[in-house]
Amino acid sequence: MKIHLTSVFVDDQAKAEHFYTEVLGFVKKHDVPVGETDRWLTVVSAEEPGGTELLLEPAGHPAVKPYRDALVKDGIPLVQFAVDDVHAEYERLRALGVHFTQEPLEMGPITMAVLDDTCGNLVQIATEPKP
Repeated sequence: MKIHLTSVFVDDQAKAEHFYTEVLGFVKKHDVPVGETDRWLTVVSAEEPGGTELLLEPAGHPAVKPYRDALVKDGIPLVQFAVDDVHAEYERLRALGVHFTQEPLEMGPITMAVLDDTCGNLVQIATEPKP
């Protein structure tokens, strides 16, 4: 068994598409209209185009807003992405105007930072030590 697809709820799919592709650097994999306004919109890592897909899912379900609001209020990221160097990625993203709620922080062998994805979620980036 392996993880094939996971999702994040987003307030605006067009805004999310821009942020996750143009800012974070993911690549759009699927973009299929679903209904009048929604899309089956997935992105993948440019480094692993055949890897796990991230569905940028519309946040229309009534349970989504209170769930995400509670996570953001408590500073809890909804998702984590691995990067080679948190400090370098932090500087790159800050230069693009990304707002961080937590600057890079060393937690034992792991370095992490938390950013706002502009679509209602906190995202953690992390670097684990190389074996």
